[in-house]
Amino acid sequence: MVVDTQPCDLGDIFRVRGSLELKCLLDSTDVALKQKTISRTFENLRSHVNSESCVLRVRDSPVIIWPNQSVHVTPKELSPSTLCEALHQWIQTDEQEISGKKSKKKSKKSSAPRVINLNLMMDVTKPGPLPAPVLCRTIQKSYFLSTTLPVDCVVCISSTDTIKAASERLLEVLTNQLCEMERDMLRHMTGTTLTVPEPFHFLLPEAKDLVTVFYPSGVPDSQLETQRKELHRRFKLPEDRPYFRRANAYHFANESYQDGYLRNPHLALTHPNLDDGKVYLVQGVYSYHHYMQDRMDDNGWGCAYRSLQTICSWFQQQGYVERRVPTHKEIQQALVDVGDKQASFVGSRQWIGSFEVHAVLNQLLGVTSKIMFVSQGSEMASKGRELANHFLSEGTPVMIGGGVLAHTILGVAWSETTGMIRFLILDPHYTGAEDLHVITDKGWCGWKGPEFWDATAYYNMCLPQRPKVI
Repeated sequence: MVVDTQPCDLGDIFRVRGSLELKCLLDSTDVALKQKTISRTFENLRSHVNSESCVLRVRDSPVIIWPNQSVHVTPKELSPSTLCEALHQWIQTDEQEISGKKSKKKSKKSSAPRVINLNLMMDVTKPGPLPAPVLCRTIQKSYFLSTTLPVDCVVCISSTDTIKAASERLLEVLTNQLCEMERDMLRHMTGTTLTVPEPFHFLLPEAKDLVTVFYPSGVPDSQLETQRKELHRRFKLPEDRPYFRRANAYHFANESYQDGYLRNPHLALTHPNLDDGKVYLVQGVYSYHHYMQDRMDDNGWGCAYRSLQTICSWFQQQGYVERRVPTHKEIQQALVDVGDKQASFVGSRQWIGSFEVHAVLNQLLGVTSKIMFVSQGSEMASKGRELANHFLSEGTPVMIGGGVLAHTILGVAWSETTGMIRFLILDPHYTGAEDLHVITDKGWCGWKGPEFWDATAYYNMCLPQRPKVI
């Protein structure tokens, strides 16, 4: 269910999160009366959000905004007419002490949108005398419904937007989000059970705005295909890629991944400059898997396993599969299950190659692959067209094995007129920590020329194919 489309060119983002308690007493199980009561409760929530008790607190800062009190702001150095970008000076970073003073540290420039995170809060005290409580007793059968609504709204802001303008737009989006939550909850309500709608933000291909969609909590993606098809039709998207699966939700730059793996380290690299050349890259998000991770000492034998894990992470993080990235033993067991290896293979330190990677992808993920043969490394320079077409049409990481080594190809820079080529290589032989600077500066993820390949060794490439699903 689409809540809002925020045009922003993905500049800076105001993001407000919080929770609102939905509580209502149902005196009847009649459907119309239940809907009326729930709608009245949502109306009260919207009124509360638009009342003077609504408070927005900028996270990791002393900044507090009362958006419905003629946009009152503290500290006193700020005012409603202050530009939003000035708020970054008040936000504490991990390296700074948490204090009430303005930070003197300048923000580091980044191509990713900067996010100003706010908490939605409510004043719990009111000025003036409180009315005396009134108690009454009635004997009546009723149902008490209670749930917590997750609030997550985004507003994209420009360099000229003031705190007042951004706050007013946030309240408008928040009010619309509550209306959408009401419709979604009534649609999925069964008996006296409420299904909580959860918001997800998506950045669609070639779009310059975020789209917010609600999915009922606890309902897996496999049961939401009809809703996704409706979204694909609304946004004129092809029905062969899972743009609206939960795994494809937009990842904000200031949010860390909990599993500890680096994502897309190649984005920190500068593209090679080839005469009349074009760059063709992996599409989407993957995790960098390499030697010695997961408390597993596979140094010297596990490079193809790690390349396979990187590929599996791509299918997981694009929403094609929900299973976690397989371990070495799970990979080995899959090869035993398909009859490729003997039972003694499980727990061993035996190498695998591109054919085994192909078999595991098919067995565990239901993913088919193409195998490209290269009789000697000196021929890799002539594979620009095939690899460019792969990254254009499929966009998946490519596993390449030759001799006793395996690598992952994430893209090519190739000139159709001159034949010049560079390969974007993710090297699974790295044994260090998840340090992006070391990995990119030392070439563990980097652009390599044709001389990178052993001219006399043969190579096989496994090119995974995207399933045609939404």
